[in-house]
Amino acid sequence: MLLNLNADLGESFGPWPMGDDENLLGVVNSANVACGFHAGDPMVMANTIDMARDAKVSIGAHPGFLDLQGFGRRPMSVPDAELTALIQYQLSALDGMSKMRKLPMTHVKPHGALNNMACEDRAMADVVVRAVKAFNPDIIFLAPVLSELAAAAADASMNVALEIFADRAYTDSGSLVSRRKPGAVIDTAEGCIAHVLAMIEANGVVTENGAILPTPFHSICVHGDNAHAVDTAKLIKQALLQKGHDLKSLPEIMFNN
Repeated sequence: MLLNLNADLGESFGPWPMGDDENLLGVVNSANVACGFHAGDPMVMANTIDMARDAKVSIGAHPGFLDLQGFGRRPMSVPDAELTALIQYQLSALDGMSKMRKLPMTHVKPHGALNNMACEDRAMADVVVRAVKAFNPDIIFLAPVLSELAAAAADASMNVALEIFADRAYTDSGSLVSRRKPGAVIDTAEGCIAHVLAMIEANGVVTENGAILPTPFHSICVHGDNAHAVDTAKLIKQALLQKGHDLKSLPEIMFNN
């Protein structure tokens, strides 16, 4: 398969580091860069873009709720107009910073609770998609497989890249198992590799109960916010290459086929 590895990066803030972005950028093909609302700040954003450019990794905006304390993982009720504005504000920030550094912003992937809520709520998904499309109708929309967010983006005729997660368990409905439940996060490299290869073999999502939900997918998310993130990502990449899969950036996958 032609596949993409993506990771959420640029999530440090001031003196507080999050993850090992420099080394993870040597593994992934595309980076989702925090835009300052759930994590990140202007210097972190600038440095992340510079490192991504040097590593020849494509970048996208990773907008979330205005929730630094909760890392954007707390559900919030935000009016449609305000939600539109907060998404477009964050897209504008990364787009402007990336243009200054000669690396185009080519995709968007919502973060945390914003992403999870829009994946379940079609009305909210439509608001998110309209906000992104109004900003740039040609941008790649990276959305979880089998989600209302992916369906809304497809119905809006956007370029939709479908995503699976290497380290997250799935329910039988195709959503992610809540982080509050045991087994929701796969915490070993071996487990992540087995999970990814099983989904590739099944041509779809393999749920926590062993059910198969057929779906195409383009990108695999490897999370970067734990102590073993880089090693796990390297082992996943190695396993995919050994199986003969080809790894490319999102623009290479979505626009050059």
